[in-house]
Amino acid sequence: MQRFEDRTVVVTGGGGGIGGAACRRFAREGAKVAVFDLNEEAAAQVAGQIREAGGRAEAVRCDITDRASVDAAVAQAQARLGAIDVLVNNAGWDVFKPFTRTTSADWERLVAVNLTGALHMHHAVLPGMAARKAGRIVNIASDAARVGSSGEAVYAACKGGLVALSKTLAREHARHGITVNVVCPGPTDTALFADYREGAGNPEKLMEAFTRSIPLGRIGQPEDLPGAIAFFASDDAAFVTGQVLSVSGGLTMAG
Repeated sequence: MQRFEDRTVVVTGGGGGIGGAACRRFAREGAKVAVFDLNEEAAAQVAGQIREAGGRAEAVRCDITDRASVDAAVAQAQARLGAIDVLVNNAGWDVFKPFTRTTSADWERLVAVNLTGALHMHHAVLPGMAARKAGRIVNIASDAARVGSSGEAVYAACKGGLVALSKTLAREHARHGITVNVVCPGPTDTALFADYREGAGNPEKLMEAFTRSIPLGRIGQPEDLPGAIAFFASDDAAFVTGQVLSVSGGLTMAG
């Protein structure tokens, strides 16, 4: 029996790099996967890849910043795939500027996507999990939340908030048999990182600096993350909650 056989998994930002890799990993391990994404075409592509490989997946359009959209997406996923057993809050967005060059419009968008969106998803999914007294939530934060990151002040603040939220919800819902844990990617070769790299002015020099600073000697790939995500979502982690795991090639080693 596979670890996620007959379990329904929702992944927000499932059409992106890390989200898509996580969706495919869950499907390979038997899950029914709801690929949530604002980009319907990207979500459909990932869901199609899963179905072509013999898995079960549904693409679901979801704007996590809009509670009505979240509620509709959750209802659609449950109607098609069943009650949600695992929630992976992966969707994110960033703007790369020194803090004093950011605007209030930047802040509002960053908070809406990276923090409020996760609040919406938790609030929509947790009551059902609590009623069933079972559930796994894995929140994708960032090492920016743990050690800071130049040019990402508000993003780091949002992800730090997500870490604090996760620990609090882990305490509140332990009695319901729900675990809440956090995975913090380091620099990872995604579309978001590409935007960061191009905005640096000297992308090649930036890549060289990152590669030199990472003990394992390379930038992370989306496929480096699903193992940690799936572990927290599995019964192997049944006695693990409120924890934060960095997946950064050793770039950050703070406790």
